[in-house]
Amino acid sequence: MTTYSPQTIDTSHIEVPPDLRELIERLAENNHDHWARQRIDEGWRYGRSRNDDKKEHPDLVPYHQLPETEKEYDRKTVVEALKAIMGLGYEVKKMF
Repeated sequence: MTTYSPQTIDTSHIEVPPDLRELIERLAENNHDHWARQRIDEGWRYGRSRNDDKKEHPDLVPYHQLPETEKEYDRKTVVEALKAIMGLGYEVKKMF
C-alpha cells in the first residue's frame, strides 16, 4: 500500500471578498444542517457528550446554539470550498 498524499487546489493566493460574509454564514449553517439531518436519519440524537454506542452527540442542536468553535469549523469548510471554486476560475457573486 502506498502512502496517501492529498493534493488540494492551491488557494493560498485567494482571498474571499468581505461582501461574501453573509453567504459564508448561511452556507455554514446549511453545512451543519446537512450534517445534523444525516445523523438524525442514522438514528443519532442529542446528548450532553458524544457517545458513539448510544448515537448521542452534543452538536445535534440548531446552528445558532452551537459553540463558536463548532461554527468556526463549518465556516472554514465553506471558505475553503469558495476559495477552491474561485481558484478554478469561477466567480462567486450575489445576483440579486
